Amino acid sequence: MAATVNLENLPGVGPATADKLVESGYDSYQGIAVASPGELAATADIGENSAAGIISAARDVADIGGFKSGSFVLDQRNEIGKLSWQVDAIDDLLGGGVETHSITEVYGEFGVGKSQATHQLAVNVQLPFEYGGLEGRAIFIDSDDTFRPERIEEMVRGLPTDILAAAMDQRDIEGAPENEVAIDSFIESVLERIHVAKAFNSDHQMLLAQKAQEIIAKHEDSDWPVRLVCVDSLTAHFRAEYVGRGKLAERQQKLNRHLHDLSRITDLYNAAVLVTNQVQSNPDSYFGDPTKPIGGNILGHKSTVRLYLRNSKGTKRIVRLVDAPNLPDGEAVMRVENEGLVDE
Repeated sequence: MAATVNLENLPGVGPATADKLVESGYDSYQGIAVASPGELAATADIGENSAAGIISAARDVADIGGFKSGSFVLDQRNEIGKLSWQVDAIDDLLGGGVETHSITEVYGEFGVGKSQATHQLAVNVQLPFEYGGLEGRAIFIDSDDTFRPERIEEMVRGLPTDILAAAMDQRDIEGAPENEVAIDSFIESVLERIHVAKAFNSDHQMLLAQKAQEIIAKHEDSDWPVRLVCVDSLTAHFRAEYVGRGKLAERQQKLNRHLHDLSRITDLYNAAVLVTNQVQSNPDSYFGDPTKPIGGNILGHKSTVRLYLRNSKGTKRIVRLVDAPNLPDGEAVMRVENEGLVDE
């Protein structure tokens, strides 16, 4: 349930407390049910015992927190969407594409194509279901100043003609893909369904993740719900602002809270979260690739799927599936071209 509900129905929630909760993005029973007493207490300016009671009541109403049968979980899994990369080898590697209800991490060195992936998926998520899309909007939290609407235009124009025609027809845009007026109208409609915000520091980035939930709730019952949230990059600000081993614990705590907010989005809404991540060299590595992703175990455990991108010859990129709960490790090859991500 994404729509705003009457939180005053919960024991211990009066008008003032309800207003504070809604203003902070806790506008549904599910959102409160998956919160921690500490964060709810800080948000609503109440004691932790009171917050725990409110959370318990919300869990009863939302039916969250109890055991369910394996068959019930299987039925839930069948509702998960798969967002296609429009690259056959990558989709095969991922068992169909990027899953909703999950956090997918894409990491690699500078210039390897991480931002290209976020742009491509922000286009692909809007495609019809029969062509691997999710018929939804995208949210783009931009901490590296990487979002370029011109790149979105190139990728739209680079879509196969049949897919482009079907997507245009879905939006009642008259004219063939070869019609410049029609294609310009379609590109404008694609850009209108990508909500972009630039993050100026780590605190602002965390705030934007919370604000994203408001946008998602607003559009959840519309014809174009939010189905993808991109954060490019997840760790850049945290890495720049918390330097040295003395700041490591504080950095990891904040990063953990940020990931918790992103995870809540995947838990409460049928959306996929895609985060990009930087890498560093591991001087202790004597064999194999010395690069490793930033973020440590916190990010490693929170990411449902981890993809490692590395350069190959020319425009080729190697995509390695490093970790996934239900998929074997493997590699695939794609190319980064003017028209977007394409098969080898």
